[in-house]
Amino acid sequence: MKVITALISGILFGAGLAISGMTDPAKVQAFLDIFGNWDFSLMFVMGGAVLTTLVSYQWIFRRSKPFFSGRFHLPYKTRLDKKLLLGSAIFGIGWGLHGYCPGPALAALAYLQQETLLFVAAMLAGVYLDYLLSRPGNRC
Repeated sequence: MKVITALISGILFGAGLAISGMTDPAKVQAFLDIFGNWDFSLMFVMGGAVLTTLVSYQWIFRRSKPFFSGRFHLPYKTRLDKKLLLGSAIFGIGWGLHGYCPGPALAALAYLQQETLLFVAAMLAGVYLDYLLSRPGNRC
């Protein structure tokens, strides 16, 4: 049941990203171009996501545990550090340059466009590089 729920959630999330235009890098870049040809329509996507989160979190955290886990898995780090700030900057630069973040990029794989395939390959290489550098004994 856990796998089926995850699959259905992923399909719904990907469909929502596609319907909202988040899988179109040009639309995302137009949203980020606030001093040029700004496309504010993705504000509705953001607003819907924030509203959904605010409402659902109130309901979810009233439960003693999630449906498919023994406990909630919340971030344990609460302070900003160099690694978080650097990662955020790299993420933001990549999002602005190409118009993809990980979720929409994975959803856009369904279109089989060469740029998307290259982006996802580079993203996975970056994840693997982080894994290698974060192993005990390595210093960042």
